Amino acid sequence: MTSASSGAPALSAPAVPPAALLLAATLAATVPTLLAYNQPPSATLLNQCLAVALWGGVVMVLPPRGMPRGAGMLLAAIALMVGAALGSWAWGALPRSLALQAAGLLLAAGLMVVTGASAAQRDSTPSHAAWRGARPDTSAPLGFDALAFGLLLAGVLASSVALMQVFAPGWADANWIAPSAVPGRAVGNLRQPNHLASLLLWGLVAGVALQERGRLHRAVLGLLAALMVLAIELSASRTGAVGLGLLLLWGVIDKRLSPASRWLLAATPLLYGAAFGAMAWYGDISHQALGAAARVATEGAATAMADSPNSRANIWRNAVAMIAANPWTGVGFGEFNFAWSLSAFAHRPTAFFDHTHNLALQLAVELGLPGAALVLGLMLWALAQAASRAWKASTPPSAPGQSATPTRPAGLAARASVVLVLITLLHSSVEYPLWYAYFLLPTALAWGWALGSHPAGPARSTELGAGLGAAAGLLMALLGALAVLDYQRVVVIYAPTARSGSLASRIEQGQRSPLFAHHADYAAATNEAAPASTALGFARATHSLLDTRLMVAWARRLLATGQDDPARWLAQRLQEFNHPEADALLAPCRNGATTAVVCQAPHRVHDWREFLTPVDALVTSPSLHIEAAPAPAAPAQMSPAQTAPAHIAPAPPSRQAGSGPPPASQ
Repeated sequence: MTSASSGAPALSAPAVPPAALLLAATLAATVPTLLAYNQPPSATLLNQCLAVALWGGVVMVLPPRGMPRGAGMLLAAIALMVGAALGSWAWGALPRSLALQAAGLLLAAGLMVVTGASAAQRDSTPSHAAWRGARPDTSAPLGFDALAFGLLLAGVLASSVALMQVFAPGWADANWIAPSAVPGRAVGNLRQPNHLASLLLWGLVAGVALQERGRLHRAVLGLLAALMVLAIELSASRTGAVGLGLLLLWGVIDKRLSPASRWLLAATPLLYGAAFGAMAWYGDISHQALGAAARVATEGAATAMADSPNSRANIWRNAVAMIAANPWTGVGFGEFNFAWSLSAFAHRPTAFFDHTHNLALQLAVELGLPGAALVLGLMLWALAQAASRAWKASTPPSAPGQSATPTRPAGLAARASVVLVLITLLHSSVEYPLWYAYFLLPTALAWGWALGSHPAGPARSTELGAGLGAAAGLLMALLGALAVLDYQRVVVIYAPTARSGSLASRIEQGQRSPLFAHHADYAAATNEAAPASTALGFARATHSLLDTRLMVAWARRLLATGQDDPARWLAQRLQEFNHPEADALLAPCRNGATTAVVCQAPHRVHDWREFLTPVDALVTSPSLHIEAAPAPAAPAQMSPAQTAPAHIAPAPPSRQAGSGPPPASQ
C-alpha cells in the first residue's frame, strides 16, 4: 500500500497535550472501563456513575466556548429521545427513576457532542493555535490526542485483565479483576465479551491515530496491536472479529494514512487468525479450550446455536411482531421488556430480554415506526455529515501572510473519530452499548469531533461561553458523584449491615431514591413490606425487568386478590419461559392437576396495557396491582418490624440475556 500524502512536507513536532486535559481524558477512558468492584444489585452501576463524573471532568478542562456549527442533526435526535423518555413517564407508566436516568444520560451525551464539535472547530483554526502558543501551520487536535491516549491505555490495560482472566483465573478476586463466568474466555472488568472487544477495537483506532501523529513509535504500536488482537480472540466475541474487518476497510480506503498504519490495519484479521491458531495449539498441549475454542466447546456447533430459543434471531422475530402490533406509537420508551414479557409468542426466548439487541428494532418497538424513522434518519444524516466532513478535512487555513501547508492532523482526528463511532454502531446492531455511559459518552464526544470538522469554521467563542461550558461539565461531574450517593439507598437493601434496620424500613428509604427507586421496588414486590411499598413495587419494578421471581410474586398477588384471569395469563407466560423459579407455582400443572387456577387457560386474551398502573393511580383508586393484600411469601421474607441481620437480604433481579452485561454474549 502507498500513501497519497507521502510527498507532503514533514510535520513539526506537535506540542504535548496540557497535563490537565491528558489526565482528565485518561481517567475518563480508563477508570470506568477497568473498575471491577461493584455493589448489588447492579454489576456496572458504579462504572456508569464514574463515567458520567469523569467525562464531566473532561468537559470542565475542554469546555465548549459556544454552540458549534454542524451538530444540529445529532443534537435533534438526542432531544427527541429525551422527550420520549420524559413523555413515557409523564403520559405513560414508566417509573420516574428510569425516565430520569435515561434523560440524564442523553443530556450528558448532548453535552459531549457539543464539547467534541467545539473542540474540533477551535483546534482547526489559526486563532486557536496562536492562543495556545503553537504555530498556525502545525495546528493539531490536542483534545483528540488526549482522548486517543486514554482509549489506548484503556485497551492495553483491558488486554492485561483479559490475559489474567484466561491464564491466571485464580487472580480474579472480583475487586480488582472480575472473574469470568466461562472458563477460558475473557470478559474484561465490564464482565461482557462484546464490551471488552469494542473497548479493544477503540484502543486499536486510538493507537493508529497516535502513531500517525508521531506520538507513538510504530514498533510499539505493532506490539500493542498484537496484544489487543489476542485479547479480542480470547473474548471469543464475534462482534469483535467483525470489527477487525472494519479496521481492514479503514486501512484500504483511507489513503491519507501512512503506509505503516495502513498495513497494520489490514493485518489485524491476520493477527486474529494467528492468535486463534496459537490458542488452539496451546489448548491442545494444556488440555484446555481457550478463546474462540472455549466458545465452541460451550455452545456447540453453529447450527445448534441457530436453533437455540435464545438466539438473537428469535428475539428479533418477536420484536418485528411487536412492531406490527404497535406500528404508529410503539409500546413507549423503556417499555419493551414489560410489553414483551406480557405478550404471547409462539416461539418465545426462554431468557428474559430487556432489549431487542438491535438499535433500529429497539427504537421501532418503543417509539413506533414514524418516531424511529425520524430519530434514525437524523442519526444517519449526522453520520453522513461526519464522514463527509472528516474525509474532506485538511489543515486549517494558514495565518495571514503564510502559505498553506498540506498537513494531516485535523483530518486524521476526524476520520479516526468516525471509525470510533462506526465501531459502536456495529456493536449496536447486535447489542445495546449506547445504554451504558462508558460507551455512550465517548462515542458522543467522537461523533461531535467528526461533525466539528466543518468547513465554515467555528462558532463565535467567548469567555462567557467557556465559563458556561465549564459549569455544565462541573454540574455533570457533580451529578455523577451524587448518583453514587443516591445508589447507596438501594445498596443497603441487598447488602445490609448489622445497623441497617429492618428490611421494610430499608425498602421504604430506597423507594425515595430519585434515580434508583425501581431497585427498591423490586425488593418490595418480592419480599414482605408495608402495603404502600408493595403497591409501588408492583406498579414500578415491573417496568425495569419483569423476571421470573417478580412474575411469580405478581401472579400470587393477583390470585390473593381474586383476579384469577390475569393470574392465568401471567402463569401462561411463565410456562413459556419455563424457568425453575416458577416450579413451585406451576407444580400442580406439571402433576396433571386441572383445577388449579394457574393451570387453566385464560378466558380471553389480555393486552399488556391492561397490566399498566400509573403511579398517580395509587393515591386515588385501586387497580390491578394495588389491593392491600399481604405480600406473597418469598425467600428472605421478613416482617416489617424485624431487624435484618447482615446476612439476610432479598435476592436482586435475575440477570439473564439482555438484562445488563451477561457473562457471555451470544
